[in-house]
Amino acid sequence: MAGNRSFCLALVMSCALLIAGSSSTCHAARRLADDTTPAAAAAPAAVPTVTFPSVPSVTLPTVPQVTLPPIPSIAVTLPPMPKVTVSPMPAIVVPKVTMAPMPAIVVPKVTLPPMPFVPSVNVPMPTLAPPPSA
Repeated sequence: MAGNRSFCLALVMSCALLIAGSSSTCHAARRLADDTTPAAAAAPAAVPTVTFPSVPSVTLPTVPQVTLPPIPSIAVTLPPMPKVTVSPMPAIVVPKVTMAPMPAIVVPKVTLPPMPFVPSVNVPMPTLAPPPSA
């Protein structure tokens, strides 16, 4: 319960800080927009032409061919596995069980009293109403 209260307090405090911070910046932005006058448009300047220097060509040194020595082969011999014999499973005999016959269940017949009369009330549905004429 204490954790829930501290979470709610933190949530309320953060909302209050957001509201307080956003209202002052909004007010300052409005003041800045109202108090400044638009500057006169300057005449467009001519665009200077740009020349790029040529890219020098680079020659790469040749890489010498290298031959690697052959990988030695590793031979691993495993010891022979011992022979294992498993004895045969014994036969499982399941005894035959007979169930006693189920007794007949008699459900008594019950008659319910008639339902009381409920008058039908015609209530107009607001979603099915025709749209108002303009």
